[in-house]
Amino acid sequence: MLNYIFQLMQEHSIPGWRLFGYTSFRALLAIVLALLISSIFGEYFIRYFKKKQISETLRDLDKTNLKVGVPTMGGLIIIVSILIPCLLIGRLSNVYMLLLIVTTVWLGIVGFADDYIKTFKKNKDGIPGKIKVISQVGLGLLIGLTLYLSPQAVMRENITVTNAGNQIEVQHEQNAEKLTKTTIPFIKSHNLDYSEIMSFCGKYSHAAGWILFVVVTIFIVTAVSNGANLNDGMDGMLAGNAAIIGVTLGILAYVSSHVNMAEYLNIMFLPGSEEVVIFVCAFVGALIGFLWYNAFPAQVFMGDTGSLTIGGIIAVIAILLHKEILLVLLCGIFVAENLSVIMQVAYFKQGKKRGIRQRIFKCTPLHHHYTISDEKLDKESTYLIRKPLKPMHEAKVTVRFWIVTIVLAAITIMTLKVR
Repeated sequence: MLNYIFQLMQEHSIPGWRLFGYTSFRALLAIVLALLISSIFGEYFIRYFKKKQISETLRDLDKTNLKVGVPTMGGLIIIVSILIPCLLIGRLSNVYMLLLIVTTVWLGIVGFADDYIKTFKKNKDGIPGKIKVISQVGLGLLIGLTLYLSPQAVMRENITVTNAGNQIEVQHEQNAEKLTKTTIPFIKSHNLDYSEIMSFCGKYSHAAGWILFVVVTIFIVTAVSNGANLNDGMDGMLAGNAAIIGVTLGILAYVSSHVNMAEYLNIMFLPGSEEVVIFVCAFVGALIGFLWYNAFPAQVFMGDTGSLTIGGIIAVIAILLHKEILLVLLCGIFVAENLSVIMQVAYFKQGKKRGIRQRIFKCTPLHHHYTISDEKLDKESTYLIRKPLKPMHEAKVTVRFWIVTIVLAAITIMTLKVR
């Protein structure tokens, strides 16, 4: 909203107002605003929820009462802290900004409904899993179709040409086009085209490519939001991991929105994606502010209100930047959490058919494996992986998962040059 005032001031040549036209300045303003809002609003939120006795119930894995009485549904702090800066200084006519705002509100409502049922209705299952998946699929469908239909969602593909001195230069197509392409990491001057995958459809390959793109979008939104949901199990775990991932996505968004940097790095140029930078900065600021209260020992939990929203935001940002393949690397922690649950369930069912109780990990999702002592294990089950024999403190597990995410983030940034 304030962006329109900034533009008006610039049109009347009022000194100093041009500063608000720079993406870098608006991005810094967004991160500071989000951090302040989450820090200040978080304190009042915690007081109110404690007063109303809206708090976490005893978890199955927490045999003490350390977590009981801690307010939940703290994801509202994150959502409010993201939306206010974006509504104030974001360009609301930009399709990327609108899609990210819709994603935040959409999954925020789904997560809030889940937490509401768990907290107030005393139903630990929350909303039915089918409804949760349908909402994620619906969001993925909306994102994919909007990118297909919107005239703003275009790209200028990076190409290599040989100049008069026989030197190879990276340039971009003169005209922006709607293409079904995504970046392939570690491979120079090559983008994956979904239409080429569907080339067997003949003259319908372009339309089929968009259909495949929409399907991929649905899968990524669902997988990443669920992965983030699984990762939210320890104080500060998801908030820290998501902040690191957010910083990485912000760097990718900035270089993709800057034509000279895109040419230098040999990546596709995405006009209008500078608004993604503004949103990402608000996202990171909100998470850092939330960590003020969520770091061990947590004063508030984000609940599904926060975890589903965070995962969906990360997925949609990567899709908007056509960097969805990089999520396998960047969100390696989420992938590991998802796989640990899938592998554990499949292995247990396999043993059950043979009349034995078997497990791969002590407990899943993966981060719980490191905090379970041998005394608490099922004595009738066999475990493939029992190390560490002594349980780790959850604060140590959290920090180590952050370190892994930092390493994965660094490798993700390196893919811009290591090709």
